[in-house]
Amino acid sequence: MKNTLSDLNNYLFEQLERLNDDSLTDEQLEIQLRKTDQIVKVSEKIIANGELAFKAIQHKDKYYGTGGKSLPPMLEGEW
Repeated sequence: MKNTLSDLNNYLFEQLERLNDDSLTDEQLEIQLRKTDQIVKVSEKIIANGELAFKAIQHKDKYYGTGGKSLPPMLEGEW
């Protein structure tokens, strides 16, 4: 994974495909379900961070223009 939202999307679909594998035993399915739960929790945090960066850029552009002041590095998104 290269740590982009597109990569995250691909990873989530890959996990969905693993869950849909009819050849999984009950034990393997249980392992995949636990793994999926953790992946979803982390994914939600990644998406929330992306939303925060996006909102910060929108706010900056609205109040300072696109060429004005910059945001703190923590809030800068790479667009």
